[in-house]
Amino acid sequence: MQRWYESDLGQYVLAREQAWFDTVSSDLFGFHALQIGECDTDFLRANRMPHRFCAGIGEGPLRAAPELLPIASQSLDLLALPHVLEFSQHPHQVLREAERVLRPEGRLLISGFNPVSLWGLRRVMVAKIARGTPTHPWHGRFIHLPRIKDWLALMGFELIGGRMACYAPPIDRAAWLGRFGFFEAAGDRWWALGGGVYLIHAVKRVHGMRIIAPKRESAWLARPAWAQSTRTSSQKVGHEQ
Repeated sequence: MQRWYESDLGQYVLAREQAWFDTVSSDLFGFHALQIGECDTDFLRANRMPHRFCAGIGEGPLRAAPELLPIASQSLDLLALPHVLEFSQHPHQVLREAERVLRPEGRLLISGFNPVSLWGLRRVMVAKIARGTPTHPWHGRFIHLPRIKDWLALMGFELIGGRMACYAPPIDRAAWLGRFGFFEAAGDRWWALGGGVYLIHAVKRVHGMRIIAPKRESAWLARPAWAQSTRTSSQKVGHEQ
């Protein structure tokens, strides 16, 4: 992915993703933040948590597979997954690990290619034309946004933000990408779900447990303290008489 980011089309995607990650992560606070994959690009550079690090299968100071993170449960305040799900054989397990390592109210930032877009159409065309394995990133399995939302909801995440980006056709020429620059503003207004990349901001929710007392006991506990003491005193007086 890092080599592709150096192309004209990759630079186009990277600029918009980096801007979104900078805007969102700058307002997130805590102590520990982790980025998985693409360690040559610091997507969390704008974040101010004291402990930020990156992990990857063959890169970064921490060598780890996103499906099996060597991270203690509920130890992270922020986790970034830049284009991890579509290149994993088990994307659902990646989200399970994300839920495990994040603390309650921890934040999850995801970027992924949208199959319902011109980018998804190019992936289909490349897969039909290419001999052997398609080049990066077209060999990935682009995951539909509704499916990602369903997975997150099942694991207790709540979507609190996000957007689409990269509405221009996936043409690997800087000049042509510049000519299609008006697609960005027009896409947000007229084709809101047709961006080539989706960006998701979710939070891990852990609902508290409330003990429900029996009806008689709850009614007794709901009485004011003076009423309970008065009833107790009257019962003692009646017993003595």
